Amino acid sequence: MSIEINAVKRDVKGTGASRRLRRAGTVPGVVYGAGKEAVTLEINAKELFLEFRHEAFHASVLTLNVEGKKESVLLRDFQMHPVRNTIQHIDFQRVSATEKIHVKVPFHFINAEIAPGVKTGGGIVAHILTEADVSCLAKDLPEFLEIDLAGLEMGSSVHLSQIKLPKGVEFVQLAHGNDAAVAAIAKTRGGAADAAEATPAA
Repeated sequence: MSIEINAVKRDVKGTGASRRLRRAGTVPGVVYGAGKEAVTLEINAKELFLEFRHEAFHASVLTLNVEGKKESVLLRDFQMHPVRNTIQHIDFQRVSATEKIHVKVPFHFINAEIAPGVKTGGGIVAHILTEADVSCLAKDLPEFLEIDLAGLEMGSSVHLSQIKLPKGVEFVQLAHGNDAAVAAIAKTRGGAADAAEATPAA
C-alpha cells in the first residue's frame, strides 16, 4: 500500500501560530533527518486523518510531497487531542535508501481457530506481542508480518526466532539475544496469565 501525504512549508512558528493552523483545519508538522535541515509543515487535517487511520501509515515508508518535491519518510511521532481525537502535531523522518531503519511492524495472526490447542484443547490464543522492532533498508520494510498459529498445541508458544522474515529484514530483539514469545495457547481460565506461565523463558 502506497501512501502519499501532501504538505506545504510553514513559515510562521510558535504555539499561537499552531493553534491558528488547527482552527483553520490544518495540522502543524515537521520533517527532519538524512543530513538535511528540518522543515516545518502544515497538512490538511481531514486528508491526513484519512491516511492516519490505516495501519500501514504507522509501519511503512511514506511519500511526503512538499509543494511538488517528494521524499521518502517514516512517521516518527504525533500528538493527539485528549478529547477530540484529532492530530495536534506530527513528525516525519527522512529515510535514506542506503541506511537501515528501525521500525515497529505489526503482527497479523492467522489460523488461530484451527490450532490444535484451540480446536481440540479448548484453549485461547494469548497475543503476548502485537508488534516488534525490525531493522532493514527502506525498500525491504514489510507492512506487517504474518504469524501462522495452525500448529500450536496447548501450552506451546511462538517465538521471534520461529517467524519467517522477508529477505534483508531482522528482529532487533533477536540481534540482542532476546528470543521473545509472540503468542501462546493457554487454558481458558486465566488467559494471558496462564500463557505467561506456559511460555518458557527466552
